[in-house]
Amino acid sequence: MKINVTLLFLLVSFGLKVRAQETLPIYFDYLSDNVFLIHPAAAGVGECAKIRLTARQQWAGVRNAPELQTLSFHSKIRPDSKAAYGVVLFNDKNGFHSQKALQGTYAYHLFLGNENQFNQLSFGLSMSVVQNQVDQTTFFNDPTVSQVIESNLYVNADFGMAYHYGGFSSYLTIKNILLSARGQLNQEFESLNLRNYILGAGYFFGDEDKIQFEPSFMFQYKDQTGEKLVDLNMKVYKTLKNSKAQLWGGVSYRKGFDGSVFGDSNYVSPFVGVNYKRYMFGYTFTKQSGDIVFGNGNFHQLSFGMNVLCAKRRGSACPNINGRLF
Repeated sequence: MKINVTLLFLLVSFGLKVRAQETLPIYFDYLSDNVFLIHPAAAGVGECAKIRLTARQQWAGVRNAPELQTLSFHSKIRPDSKAAYGVVLFNDKNGFHSQKALQGTYAYHLFLGNENQFNQLSFGLSMSVVQNQVDQTTFFNDPTVSQVIESNLYVNADFGMAYHYGGFSSYLTIKNILLSARGQLNQEFESLNLRNYILGAGYFFGDEDKIQFEPSFMFQYKDQTGEKLVDLNMKVYKTLKNSKAQLWGGVSYRKGFDGSVFGDSNYVSPFVGVNYKRYMFGYTFTKQSGDIVFGNGNFHQLSFGMNVLCAKRRGSACPNINGRLF
């Protein structure tokens, strides 16, 4: 069922205010070699430090539609170090509601393999501070609505584990484990139960001279609402001979179950991209369907990345470990 988005913006801004407190939204960024945005254990997991920039626009053609920008960096402390760190800056705007945040991550990697086979167990912890804001100065002229800007400060923590073995990758992350809020007048932090449990895994295989494949899945369970989300993904790679370039693309299907305020939802997201030497560029298009569809339900996302400070390659592994084409 399609509905008029303009008439529901107040509902979205207020009705989803608690959901927006879950800090960084989880979209399909991770499929553009940006796993670190979701999983803290991915900080410094590969052979290169990674800079990633994303820009996402939802409900194309709708005024004041949700949008998100992220800038992230993660790296080992030294090329031969087991310890790693990461930083994420993001700006998330949803109608009259917006949030800006700074997130810092520490990760530790135990290398269990040898020079021919990548075998690594990883742990990561993220801490973040979020400025949450509702701008009522742009509301309709209604005397019952205060024409002010309400602002809250949030602190949050995520914890995760990861295991990589050759082309196999897996992640388990608990998000919002210490999420709490403080209002303008009340200086005490109040705990919020918005924990999100995320399990993901994938396997990379194929002939480098032909086409390589990476099927994967991600499962989310939101503790407060009982909502479940499943992503089923297929990604393919084609390395161009003697060009230091690699083309990649694929499709993701996300299905929502139980507890969603918008009923059961479905998202189909084709994506394409190219890696050239140290650089990455990707585009993702998302089509929404289900019980309720906002506008035409289309989302657009651009991703840009650069790999720096690359170390010596340690055995064969999945693409988010082996990040070089030179």
